[in-house]
Amino acid sequence: MEQSKAIERITEILDDSKIGILSTAKDDVPNARYMWFYNDGITLYAKTSDESPKFEEIEENPKGFVLLGFHDEKNHAFVEYYGDIEVVRDQETIDWLWENQDQTYFDNKENPHLVALKINPSAIKIMNDDEFQDVELSL
Repeated sequence: MEQSKAIERITEILDDSKIGILSTAKDDVPNARYMWFYNDGITLYAKTSDESPKFEEIEENPKGFVLLGFHDEKNHAFVEYYGDIEVVRDQETIDWLWENQDQTYFDNKENPHLVALKINPSAIKIMNDDEFQDVELSL
């Protein structure tokens, strides 16, 4: 399978799916929570507060796992993301998330605790897709 076709399919799933599960670990104990995700190509972003428990977990261990997709359709495709989570305080990224994506959970984009999480994928699997069975990209 061509990598470009797999990336195109991954992007389709990401464009259709905004709510997923972010899993992290602290002291070797896994923790998962639903979050809103936004994509720029195959790069995922999410908003959070630097006062949240997940922020502390990510600072201690930036490894993360994301499940995104699986809609109530004939083809229940979803993606599994493995990667490092980067905390982004760049105002341009925060503006993009605020203006083009979502304005919930924070009173304004200048909130000093608003940060972006950037999931830099090391591997992505396409799951439950008849055309893309067992496709895994290592990045």
